[in-house]
Amino acid sequence: MENPEEKGHHSDTAELDGGGKNSTAHFSLPETKTAAAADDSVVEITLDVREDSVAVQSVKTVAAAAAAGEEQDSELNILPAKGMEKKSSSSGSSFARNASSTIRQVSLGMKRLASVTRRRQPSRRLDRTESAATHALNGLKFINKTGGGGGGGGAAAAWAGVDQRFKKITSTTNGLLPRSHFGECIGMTEESKEFAGELFDTLARRRHIAGDSITNVQLKEFWDEINDQSFDSRLQTFFDMVDKDADGRITEDEVREIITLSACANKLTNIQNQADEYARLIMEELDPNNIGYIMIENLETLLLQGPGKSSLASASTRNLSKMLSEKLKVTKEHPLKMWCRDNFHYFLIDNWKRVWVMGLWIGVMGALFGYKYVEYKRKDDVFEVMGHCVCMAKGAAETLKLNMALILLPVCRNTITWLRNKTRLGVAVPFDDNLNFHKVIAIAIAIGVGIHGISHLSCDFPRLLNASPEKYEPLEPYFGENQPTSYGQFVKGWEGVTGILMVILMAISFTLASPWFRRNRVKLPKPLNKITGFNAFWYSHHLFIIVYTLLIIHGIKLYLTHQWYKKTTWMYLAVPVALYGGERLFKAFRSRVKAVKILKVAVFPGNVLSLHMSKPHGFEYKSGQYIFVNCAAVSPFEWHPFSITSAPSDGYVSVHIRTLGDWTKQLKTTFTKVCQPSPTGKSGIRSVDYLEGEDNHNCPKVLIDGPYGAPTQDYKDYDVVLLVGLGIGATPMISVVKDIVNNMKALDEAGENENAALEGGTHKRKKTGSNSPSDKQDFKTRRAYFYWVTREQGSFDWFKGVMNEVAEMDHKGVIEMHNYCTSVYEEGDARSALIAMLQSINHAKNGVDVVSGTRVKSHFAKPNWREVYKSIAVNHPNARVGVFYCGAPPPVRELRQLASDFSHKTTTKFEFHKENF
Repeated sequence: MENPEEKGHHSDTAELDGGGKNSTAHFSLPETKTAAAADDSVVEITLDVREDSVAVQSVKTVAAAAAAGEEQDSELNILPAKGMEKKSSSSGSSFARNASSTIRQVSLGMKRLASVTRRRQPSRRLDRTESAATHALNGLKFINKTGGGGGGGGAAAAWAGVDQRFKKITSTTNGLLPRSHFGECIGMTEESKEFAGELFDTLARRRHIAGDSITNVQLKEFWDEINDQSFDSRLQTFFDMVDKDADGRITEDEVREIITLSACANKLTNIQNQADEYARLIMEELDPNNIGYIMIENLETLLLQGPGKSSLASASTRNLSKMLSEKLKVTKEHPLKMWCRDNFHYFLIDNWKRVWVMGLWIGVMGALFGYKYVEYKRKDDVFEVMGHCVCMAKGAAETLKLNMALILLPVCRNTITWLRNKTRLGVAVPFDDNLNFHKVIAIAIAIGVGIHGISHLSCDFPRLLNASPEKYEPLEPYFGENQPTSYGQFVKGWEGVTGILMVILMAISFTLASPWFRRNRVKLPKPLNKITGFNAFWYSHHLFIIVYTLLIIHGIKLYLTHQWYKKTTWMYLAVPVALYGGERLFKAFRSRVKAVKILKVAVFPGNVLSLHMSKPHGFEYKSGQYIFVNCAAVSPFEWHPFSITSAPSDGYVSVHIRTLGDWTKQLKTTFTKVCQPSPTGKSGIRSVDYLEGEDNHNCPKVLIDGPYGAPTQDYKDYDVVLLVGLGIGATPMISVVKDIVNNMKALDEAGENENAALEGGTHKRKKTGSNSPSDKQDFKTRRAYFYWVTREQGSFDWFKGVMNEVAEMDHKGVIEMHNYCTSVYEEGDARSALIAMLQSINHAKNGVDVVSGTRVKSHFAKPNWREVYKSIAVNHPNARVGVFYCGAPPPVRELRQLASDFSHKTTTKFEFHKENF
């Protein structure tokens, strides 16, 4: 493309008004350019002409004006697509080249004219470049999800919803919408009720509306103004909300009031309590001359300071588009073949460990079932009377023996931890899915019990009761000389009693282990509420001791088997029961030998208890592992798992416990009694510190057992890690973050020592233990991304010290930390606009985030996980990225699917892991 600056073959004339704001210009462009442009559609170019600058606001064809400016990157549409195609854009590129040339010439001409007519007085208003104006507009949205707020079906549908709510609300108010219901009517939440009231007052004040009610026509006017896409209109509306007395000036008191209002709408109690301090901070920034007020131009200055990341974003987009284009191939394959390739093939790649384990398990069950089925079918005397029913019952019984043995293995945690740490079986065995496999086996047991019981009770026993004396005679050695005449004779025997009791106990255990009961989702009246919660699950699961005893008896007292070597139930159970029993004994012994002392106790907002305990002698663990905690003052028998939040090189062991159930609530209550209010006076924080040799008899005694293996402990196997924690799920990630910093620091020190030793002519190798930072061979991680998503602002107090420490120690930028507070409205919402301004000012001036109170800057609402994956894929091509998640179940599906999508369609391979307790 030719450069118009070099050619210079154009002439221009212009007419400018005195103010330099409303400007018109006429240009005579070169004939070649005009001719080229004539072939295209008519182009509408919007310029912003100032006294000292000219900026291009937008360029679009008149015919396509309504459809211009699609926001989403093209690759975001490509990634989730089932089948991908190439799209031609030759006509678009031709138009873009001609339009770009035209823009350059017009812009150069206008800049020259602006320089001639420049005023001497400086302007406080920033240049409205396209990126800054876009950022500012995105920062003043009063309503979410309005379909764009402009023309089109989306806005019409949004207004239709508002109109429908208006009619419903005003059905009893004579068609007038009260101020108190304005927020509800326009779609704001209850938390934004006060903010909506201020917005109502602002819009009513402009129209000189007296009273606290409006009509439907006035509501439509309010709605149109709220959704006005003009930056000046939105800015003025926001300014007027702050300027209560409508004098065109904002005082410190008005700033304080809007800070309190915004903090209340976003559930930011800490900011609400420090409104005076933050109001002074904003006045210092926007009123440097100390005149006592700020003008609308000051707010515009702050809003137009958009993030300077457009070049980086465009570079990322280009890189990812290039990566994706390598994956795009025009194909004419059969749809079924494409489905097999894109779905089944990828499924096998992602789940091959699970597939072979499940395949082996199902195959063994099928073989045992078939073996017993054929065995009893060949017993002519039995088969003639009881038929296929007895074959089905005995086949199901054989699978039950296998599954009753296997179900104990996934909960042998010490054995699994040893296999994970000391062997390479983890390469082929999915140890992370141990609890999922435990649940799957439980389902198989339930199915087996159903087949076994139904086959006996409804099929072969009735056939036996109704058999003729001649047919019954061969069965006398099994059932006695007297033929049974009722079900009671079967129930009274050992086989019937043990079978019925096992079914009842299993039903109780399975029911109380379901998520509805275990997580208190079922609300029952007193005293039935005692059968819900973790306690009920924990105690009912110990009924397995009785169940296994009954199972062995049931397996010995068989009707149709008398030879001892054919009574194989005890053979199936011997090794698993011995292994599990040995683990329980080892756990009880180890927990009492490895006694711990409480060093520090802290109770944080959000019902979180932090325990810092002394590290027992020989206690070695890895970041990401967990321990079981027991407190006899709460319950001498209950043990509960919690992730370790300290790093292996720390001189203590710490856990953070959130009160979600009966046991954790009692634990918090017990330790709160020995805690004192925080010396800083911060609300909700209580703590107590004990010295190593100090007498702390008042502190409850705590036992720990572990450590146990968990998926996150394998983070060192990856070059890059993505750590995601939701709420209290950040606990294992905090330990990993600390460990990464310690390892990087140790590697730097080792390198310095090695260089110094080589210079001195000596070389000593430093020995490292399990609790010391790993050496270079064990530690592969060179980059970590930590995303912590929490609902409450007070949650950031849990790990404030750790995050500040990491921010200070991580000089090389190895760890990129992101805090997300979901109670704050998304970035771009007017309800969080002032919080965002305050955040930027305070972080730039003091280096502290106003939301989290740490040196890590917080984000609002939920993360865009697709953008997170995209950024990592762009910055780390050809890398293995370990994605580790701990928290509530909802995001799991999206995170796992994105890991699969980006692994298959980029050169970066993401491997997803989820914590299971």
